[in-house]
Amino acid sequence: MYKRVENEIEQAMFHFIWMTAWREKGFEFEFARHVLDRYLVITPDMEYVGSIEFKPYDPQHGAVNEVAPFQSHPLVRDARSRVAEVDKVALLPEYRGKYIAELLTAAVHFAREGGYDYYVSLLDPVFYRALRITFKVPMSKVGKEVYYKGGNVVPVLFHMKEMVDSPERYEWLSEQYGNAARVLLTEYSDYIG
Repeated sequence: MYKRVENEIEQAMFHFIWMTAWREKGFEFEFARHVLDRYLVITPDMEYVGSIEFKPYDPQHGAVNEVAPFQSHPLVRDARSRVAEVDKVALLPEYRGKYIAELLTAAVHFAREGGYDYYVSLLDPVFYRALRITFKVPMSKVGKEVYYKGGNVVPVLFHMKEMVDSPERYEWLSEQYGNAARVLLTEYSDYIG
């Protein structure tokens, strides 16, 4: 399951998760000034185990443009208002591999709700390979793997509209996409009164 970060406790859990993962990888901490939304991945036992953050994409001043030429990619140029940056994609070490589908489903949900066709991102190379090979996520490399703020990253353009328009093509998504919000609200409401 996944849910939007809505209070200070969830905000603290969000920061704990991504900072734990960044520390393990040796990445420098970065805090965004402007955020569109943040989500948490939650286990059936109501444990917070994953994080994902969405930020406005800034073609003139975005730090991601220093790593790869996102701003000059034709798809990004043509869809500027429908491009967001995804950051702080993380799972706690003991939950990796089990909850990637929930992270991806949260990303597709946010793209659908916000009308985003593309996401730009800098991904850990191992995570990039998992998304490409295991999950068949439609995405393009926008540059070579480079060292950035403590570790190697792959600059990626996610083709979100493909997943929003054809969820049935992605087994990991079609299993939970339609039900995720309803299931989450039903199960979570038992814990919040």
